[in-house]
Amino acid sequence: MVGAACALALARRGFSVALLEAREPQAWHAGEPEDLRVIALAPSSARLLDGLGVWRGIEAARVSPYAHMRVWDAASGAELAFDATRQGRAQLGWIVENKLVAWTLWNALEAAGVRRVCPAQVESFTQREDRVVLDLAGGEPLSAALLVIADGAGSRLREQAGIAAHGRDYHQRAVVAHVATERAHEATAWQRFTQEGPIALLPLADGRSSIVWSLPEARAREVLALDDAAFCEAAGVASDFRLGRVTTTTPRASFPLRLQVAERFAAGRCVLLGDAAHAVHPLAGQGANIGLRDVAELAGVLGEARDAGRDFTASHILQRYARCRRSAGALDARAFDAVERMFAWQAPGWTALRGLGVRAVDALGPLKRALAAHAAG
Repeated sequence: MVGAACALALARRGFSVALLEAREPQAWHAGEPEDLRVIALAPSSARLLDGLGVWRGIEAARVSPYAHMRVWDAASGAELAFDATRQGRAQLGWIVENKLVAWTLWNALEAAGVRRVCPAQVESFTQREDRVVLDLAGGEPLSAALLVIADGAGSRLREQAGIAAHGRDYHQRAVVAHVATERAHEATAWQRFTQEGPIALLPLADGRSSIVWSLPEARAREVLALDDAAFCEAAGVASDFRLGRVTTTTPRASFPLRLQVAERFAAGRCVLLGDAAHAVHPLAGQGANIGLRDVAELAGVLGEARDAGRDFTASHILQRYARCRRSAGALDARAFDAVERMFAWQAPGWTALRGLGVRAVDALGPLKRALAAHAAG
C-alpha cells in the first residue's frame, strides 16, 4: 500500500516511475466479506489519498468513520476519551480494509503512467555514479536514478543497501478477527489495556467490530486454538464486555509484533519508507499513517527539487527527507514502545501512579488536543 501510494504520488508530480511488485494485490469486491486486515486511516492519510485522486472511490466503497475513541486501563480503571467534535472535526479517522486501499491504488497506477512490473523479484542491485541498476529474477536489468525501498519490515533491499535496523521483539502476536457484539460500536474505537496486552475493538461499516488483540506468543496460540464460542467469551472478558457479549466471530489470524527503526532512511541513491524504515506496535493504529506521511514528505522533497531544476537525487536532497522522517518515525516508534512498557508494568504502586497519570491527561484539554492533532497528522 505505501509503495503503491509513493509510486502514484511521484507519477502525479511528473516523474517516470516503475513499480516492482512480487504479486498483484488481491482484488477487492463489494460483495465479499470485509477483509481481516484493516487500518485506521488518519485525516492526514485521507488528505494524501484524496490528492492522489483515490480517496473518494475508497470512501464510496466501504469505510467506517469513527468520531470517538475510548481507552482505559484494566488495572486502575482510569479512562481517556477523545471526541472529534472537540477537535473541530467530523471524525477522528476511518477504519478501512487494507485490501481495498491497495487494490484502489493498484488500479490507479496505470492511468497515471506508472509502469507496473509484476511479478518481479529483485535479486540484487548496484549503485553507480549516475543510476541504480537492478537485476531482476528471470528478466532484463532495470535502471533508475533513484530506488525507493518499500518492501516491508523484513526488507532484503534495505540489507543490500547496507542499512542496519534496530529494535526489539515484543514476543507478542496480534490476534485479529471480526466480531458481532450485543451493543452497537457507536462509531467509536475502543481499547482496553490488560495485564496480557491491549485489546482494541474497531468499528466496521457493517456494524461489527474488528478485534486487534496483542498477546504473549504462548497465550496467542491458546486463543487461536479456541473454538468460536470460547473465543467470543474470552474476547468479551478481555474487553470488559464494554460492547456487551461477543456473539459471533470470523476465523482468526495473527501476526508477530516487533519494534524496528532503520539507522538511516537514505544511502546513496536509495531511500526507505514504510515498514522497511520503521515498524511500530499496533496499539496506536499508526503504522500505515506513518508510512503515508513518508510518502507525502518524499514526494514533496523530490518534486520541489525537480521543479527548481535541481538534481533530485543529490545527497543533500535525499538527506533532507531522511532526517525529517527518521526523526518523526523514531519518535513515534519509541513513544508507542514507551506506552507498551508503561501498561505492561503491573506493580501496585506503579498501577496507581499510572491511573493518576491517565486521569490527569484526560483532564488536561490542551494536552489531549495536542495528542489528537499529532495522531491526525
